[in-house]
Amino acid sequence: MKIHATPGEVLSRIPGPVTARWPQGERFAGALEHGTMTVEYYAPVGHDPQTPHEQDELYFIHQGTGVLTVDGVPHAFAPGDCLFVPAGVEHRFTEFSEGFATWVVFWGPKGGERP
Repeated sequence: MKIHATPGEVLSRIPGPVTARWPQGERFAGALEHGTMTVEYYAPVGHDPQTPHEQDELYFIHQGTGVLTVDGVPHAFAPGDCLFVPAGVEHRFTEFSEGFATWVVFWGPKGGERP
């Protein structure tokens, strides 16, 4: 089981495969996994094409600044910030600086954890 990941190692695998959604290569790479939890490193360039995810997620901003719009509400961010997005909710990074990158943690059941 892998228990350690560094930005440099994970970033070395970005860009990933070219797909219709990622014509210049995927801008994320897996870092760690355990049970329902996965950790990725995400480094979009120019725009953020992501769509809602099936699991709850946390973003830990590693570098750069910008805005994460969650369900229509903008949230400015900077390095060190932590942002939560519930499963299935529309969200997108905008106005992000060059070199922006974030750790992403997905966990829990499809549809997210509910109280």
